[in-house]
Amino acid sequence: MIYTVTFNPALDYVMNVKNFKIGSTNRSFAEEIHFGGKGINVSVVLAELEIDNTALGFVAGFTGCELEARLHKKGINCDFVKTQNGFTRINVKLKGECETEINANGPQITQAELGLLLGKLEKIGAGDTLVLAGSIPSCLPDDIYEKILDMHSNKGVNFVVDATDKLLLNCLKYKPFLIKPNLYELSQLVGRTLENEEQIIASARELKEMGAVNVLVSLGADGAILVDEYNTVHKAPPHRITAINTVGAGDSVVAGFLAGCKRSYDFALRLGNAAGAATAGKPGLATACDIKKLLNQTSL
Repeated sequence: MIYTVTFNPALDYVMNVKNFKIGSTNRSFAEEIHFGGKGINVSVVLAELEIDNTALGFVAGFTGCELEARLHKKGINCDFVKTQNGFTRINVKLKGECETEINANGPQITQAELGLLLGKLEKIGAGDTLVLAGSIPSCLPDDIYEKILDMHSNKGVNFVVDATDKLLLNCLKYKPFLIKPNLYELSQLVGRTLENEEQIIASARELKEMGAVNVLVSLGADGAILVDEYNTVHKAPPHRITAINTVGAGDSVVAGFLAGCKRSYDFALRLGNAAGAATAGKPGLATACDIKKLLNQTSL
């Protein structure tokens, strides 16, 4: 079973507005509601690819109930801790000539509620995959990722960590099965500008030496590169799409890779790359149809 953890999920309320003016009454001409939160995104795309998974984390208030109901409709198992204070975030995104976002703070999570989540994580065992994705709310300990990984370090669990900077670097000692930096994040991790493919591959191998098993570098419009557990390099070419959305694209890459890795790493990279491009080409997360269409293009 694949388990995803999202500490601060959200509903993204997108309002499309023409000629937006601050200080005036503006009327939208179209609205959309999407899932928010990196682990949630991974769960949704996994479900599209018919991969069973369970979403964990924290929800609160009527917005948390709505998020959970929408996930259930997608066929996703949910095992959230319901917090007593606050609401699951609604992030308001105003789309016009430019995009303006107002991201909510989210609920306060108590130590007792954190303990309930850690208790749920205890059931994860050998052969399972645990995805930790996104930032950590200020009300939780900075090292909560490390504590969770340490809990499972000798259980035969495959870890996926999708985070940045020190949050990711501090997790490498637990030998995560997969990390997925983009080019900018990889440059930040190794502390230098990366100007060509050779430097990207060398940097990915540095992270492998620090503990990562598979390093997948998403390159946006330039495709993706994977240095796998055997130190073999795989490359996925770019897809010819018009990118209109970057939110969730990286999470879709993770989901596609996990959905395909039992077949082969080469296929997993192509599936992940197709999933990321499919999400980038539409307002919300990619559907199975979107992904398979792009995947078939690379199989010709």
